[in-house]
Amino acid sequence: MKITLAELASLTRGEILSGDPALKITGFSSIAEAEPGDVTFLGNSRYAPKLKQSRASALLADGTLEALPGHMAVIHVANPQLAFAEVVERFGPQPQVFRPGIHPTAIIADSAKLNRDKIFVGPHAVIEEEAEVGDGSSIHANACIGRRAKLGVDCTIYASATIKERCLLGNRVIVHSGTVIGSDGFGYEMKDGRHKKIAQVGIVQIDDDVEVGSCSTIDRARFGRTWIGEGTKIDNLVQIAHNCVIGKHCILCALVGISGSTRVGDNVTMAGQVGVAGHLNIASNVILLAKSGVTKDIPEPGTYTGYPAKPLIEGRRMLMYPAKVPEILKRLRELEARVKQLEGKKPSG
Repeated sequence: MKITLAELASLTRGEILSGDPALKITGFSSIAEAEPGDVTFLGNSRYAPKLKQSRASALLADGTLEALPGHMAVIHVANPQLAFAEVVERFGPQPQVFRPGIHPTAIIADSAKLNRDKIFVGPHAVIEEEAEVGDGSSIHANACIGRRAKLGVDCTIYASATIKERCLLGNRVIVHSGTVIGSDGFGYEMKDGRHKKIAQVGIVQIDDDVEVGSCSTIDRARFGRTWIGEGTKIDNLVQIAHNCVIGKHCILCALVGISGSTRVGDNVTMAGQVGVAGHLNIASNVILLAKSGVTKDIPEPGTYTGYPAKPLIEGRRMLMYPAKVPEILKRLRELEARVKQLEGKKPSG
């Protein structure tokens, strides 16, 4: 990477607020790790105090930056994170170029429907009977595409991921390593003192442009489908149970767990470790803050927190109360001691 500050401003569609337009930019890094010649970005105002110690030569910042640092050039951009991402995409390590080919150790059923000249299949990958794989898709090492599963065009199934039988993936779906799509729903009934497994005969349907992180699990439906809507992004270590419906363009962060038959609207964000009980409905445009526990329907958009999850202000009050318990107990003991003291001073009858 070797561009001028002026060229960097043009690339990020920004405006130079300070610094020499001819300044040479040779790299990029975080605020704390940047070296002279690097450009960095301020995506969160809480990191602004760290700018004083940063050795970066240039900064991408938005209008929330209160004071320009005097020791580095500043480019004003609409969204520093997206602008910095463009720099990384342009000058950082380039993604592996898709090259079709079938590794000799891959196992592909004769009845599978695919064009061998237009897909990539890595070492020891398995594509079972009647599975379909769209053009431009990559099936990496040790991945498994189950019987009669269907993948659209330009999908990427990373190493050791599993797409189980009859599941449906749309176009440009990404599934990271260790994830299982279509494992059995967790269904049992007690019979004669033992847990009897209930057959899970439905599927998982994943629509276009969904990405699923590593070691997540999306269970197949008991009947019908577990359904993940277009554009939704699912982090690592997320569990989605049978018959759930997740809307379009949702964000599910790490360690989210959603119980069976819950329906989630569009543009819903669940931060880390959110838990959702079964058979609930969550409206579109809901934000659930980290560690929230949803036990009832959420019919209105908004931000919620706490256990059980409440609207933001009410939920924060609930979270604050336990911290006051020691103080309340102390005051209660003092009051009890005072009452006893007063009772001891009463004249005898």
